Amino acid sequence: MNVPENLMYTSDHEWILLEGNRAKIGITDYAQDALGDVVFVDVPTLGENVTSGQTITEVESTKSVSDIYAPLAGTIIEINQELDESPELLNADPYGDGWIFVLEIEDESTLPDFMTAQQYRELIEG
Repeated sequence: MNVPENLMYTSDHEWILLEGNRAKIGITDYAQDALGDVVFVDVPTLGENVTSGQTITEVESTKSVSDIYAPLAGTIIEINQELDESPELLNADPYGDGWIFVLEIEDESTLPDFMTAQQYRELIEG
């Protein structure tokens, strides 16, 4: 499984790329592999204020439907519109073109302790 070193991870198999007060979020290679072929992504609502742990959207695959959660509190300031027409981007490029949304973080001082790449590898290889 591909687990980039420059990202942070959650136990819900989401990745986070922090860039100042912005967090780009998607699902991991492990998650997309477990889902199987993604056929639909319910793209989140632009401008929505979310709390940490809140269900943001759903991803539907040939195997199941899975919730995607907000790993942080903030406001959704970008969504990946390409997922409307090409949900398979989650399978093909989960860390690149398959990102799901970007949050503007409310309070950077209250960031939770996310997993490092090594910790996430240990979780999925467990």
